[in-house]
Amino acid sequence: MGSVGFGGPPTHIALLRRLCVDERRWMSAGDFEDGIAAANVLPGPMSTQLAIFCAWRLRGPLGGLVGGVCFIVPGLVLILVLAAVFLGPHPPAWILGAAAGAGAAVPAVALRAATDLIPGSWRRAGPKPTQVARWTSYAVLGGTATVLVGPYLVLVLVLCGVTEVAIRSRRPPRSGPAAFFPLMAGHGVALGGFGALVWVALKVGALSYGGGFVIVPLMQHDAVTTYHWMTGGQFLNAVALGQVTPGPLVQTVAVVGYAARGVGGGLLAAAVAFTPSFLFVLVGAPRFDRIRANASVQAFLTGAGPAAVGAIAGSAVSLGLTFQHLWQIPVLGGALLWLLAARRGVVSSLVLAGLVGVTLSLLGVPT
Repeated sequence: MGSVGFGGPPTHIALLRRLCVDERRWMSAGDFEDGIAAANVLPGPMSTQLAIFCAWRLRGPLGGLVGGVCFIVPGLVLILVLAAVFLGPHPPAWILGAAAGAGAAVPAVALRAATDLIPGSWRRAGPKPTQVARWTSYAVLGGTATVLVGPYLVLVLVLCGVTEVAIRSRRPPRSGPAAFFPLMAGHGVALGGFGALVWVALKVGALSYGGGFVIVPLMQHDAVTTYHWMTGGQFLNAVALGQVTPGPLVQTVAVVGYAARGVGGGLLAAAVAFTPSFLFVLVGAPRFDRIRANASVQAFLTGAGPAAVGAIAGSAVSLGLTFQHLWQIPVLGGALLWLLAARRGVVSSLVLAGLVGVTLSLLGVPT
């Protein structure tokens, strides 16, 4: 599955269900659904955590480690090879065209990811006018934070979650966690170098709520503006590579790590980003039923979820502002129609947009 799992979490879940429940009968359908529900309440890459959980159910902690590594490594190797090609000093013109074309479709992919998350997050919030108003406020805060205060987006996600916990439990939020995250963010900025890379990867792996695409706004400002590891166009390429390679989208962080510190940086970023998933599952799996039933956990996700939706939608604006060629705008328009109107697949949209870029480069259009 680590080698053929193209298409993101829906594909990964379907493959895991077919293998673990239908074909091998390693676990019951009810146990598998419990795994999905538990992975949904944890931060980080949901499908990776589900794969680790299924392997843990089969062979305990060692099985979880082996299963998780096998799910991650094939896509990680491929994305690092592609990063070396796309971020090389003198890539061929057609490679640049493919990158610019696929990158032009990435903002549309972000909007698609946000719209797919809205129904579940909306239902979780509840139908009362005050609940709807809070959901809207959290989403607006997340979108605004993405555009204006990129490095501190994780603080906004946490504060929205803590606020919802306080409202539902009728207790004032504690100041400890709220003070911890900006201190950590500032510490990451001050460290620079490998320390900054570790902090960015940790945000991606341990503090991303609302699906894999929320990593985009968590990484973009740091990678492009704060540390200048890559240009805006190269970051678009990194997100596109994360979509068209098998495995979880979180592997995009390996491209950022490669841009920052070469192959070693890519491997370090991936290790830091995926370690929390192993810890969450291997330590917490025996208690998943209690985690799912915990009212505070559910309330936190009710607040952090819409903020993540807003952040993903806001990232489409930030990504679109990095376009370098006018021809990318109509490509984006076509991708929006393909994804939102026709409801076609993400990978196919990126491949088609990449082919447009290759064709234009062969025709001599600047790419």
